[in-house]
Amino acid sequence: MVEWIEERMELKTPFIDLLQLLKATGNAVTGGDAKAAVEQGKVRVNGALENRKRRKLYVGDCIELDGRIRIRVIEAPKADK
Repeated sequence: MVEWIEERMELKTPFIDLLQLLKATGNAVTGGDAKAAVEQGKVRVNGALENRKRRKLYVGDCIELDGRIRIRVIEAPKADK
């Protein structure tokens, strides 16, 4: 049984694209690394294999990387003024 590494990405904007998310979470060092992961079929979004590098991700989306890392997109806490 696979033991998932669970991560969260707090979203402060309406969306983030897939390559940006992989870099922002540290799961890809460069844009080239992120592109390669997508091209090699290592990325799933909400359970479905994803081949669109610029796929827009929104709060509630779940990204799986390489069958071992699960990243949930959550809403960033609102700043108190």
